[in-house]
Amino acid sequence: MINKSDIEILSANSYHIEELLQIGKQTFIETFAAENNPEDMQKYIEDSFSIEKLMSELNNKNSEFYIARKKSKTIAYLKLNFGNTQTEMKDEQGMEVERIYVLKEYHGKQIGKILFEKALERAKEKKIKYIWLGVWEKNYRAIRFYSKMGFNAFDKHVFKLGNDEQTDIMMKLYI
Repeated sequence: MINKSDIEILSANSYHIEELLQIGKQTFIETFAAENNPEDMQKYIEDSFSIEKLMSELNNKNSEFYIARKKSKTIAYLKLNFGNTQTEMKDEQGMEVERIYVLKEYHGKQIGKILFEKALERAKEKKIKYIWLGVWEKNYRAIRFYSKMGFNAFDKHVFKLGNDEQTDIMMKLYI
């Protein structure tokens, strides 16, 4: 367990792009490589974690990124989407948590919870009515975490990993 006071949460911008790319790639591989085809993983990483794509996301006024640091080391990040930037629902009263990416060595140390609390804080500041997200049906650890935070499953959607169509469980939390 890490003391919350040892974690610094910063709003991320283009200055942090290398940190975001590194954390994104590393956590995605740590979390999903063992259960997926290497070619599909490689294609997804190339498409989703390019400098151009991430820069476009960072420059979108309806998306927000936050990084978590412990003693100046970036260990996780959070991506929130509002309005038409949301990947599915695009509801002005909703906010999407698109990513909570935590390095594996920090799993179980409350980093995800600290980032979720930041998301909840932003939702309340923006007077959002609910938070939603999609989580891979085989990511049992994340499903347990979101359920513990109060989210409930309400639908499913297709998530394309390379050429593999997978099922994400869509979960929602009313504020």
